[in-house]
Amino acid sequence: MAFKGDLFKKIFAKELGTGVVESINDLRDKEFSGTKLTPEERFALSTFDNYRLKILNAQENETVFHQQYRQLQVIANLSDWREFLKEEYTK
Repeated sequence: MAFKGDLFKKIFAKELGTGVVESINDLRDKEFSGTKLTPEERFALSTFDNYRLKILNAQENETVFHQQYRQLQVIANLSDWREFLKEEYTK
């Protein structure tokens, strides 16, 4: 999917010092700690999980699978969870 490359550009193009971003993994931590997530936050988690599965299931060899897996970990740790509210990730 072309979206992943675009997302990497968005993540790494941000200037330092622009503030703290709440990531997908931050939402997971929040949920696991017992804090109730908003419907928007739950939707973003669900969208990311579906996106992740779509990317990983499309891989045809183990080496590329592991590379994609690592890239998705970076996205989950560094990208703003609101990115996954966009329609392009639900297709």
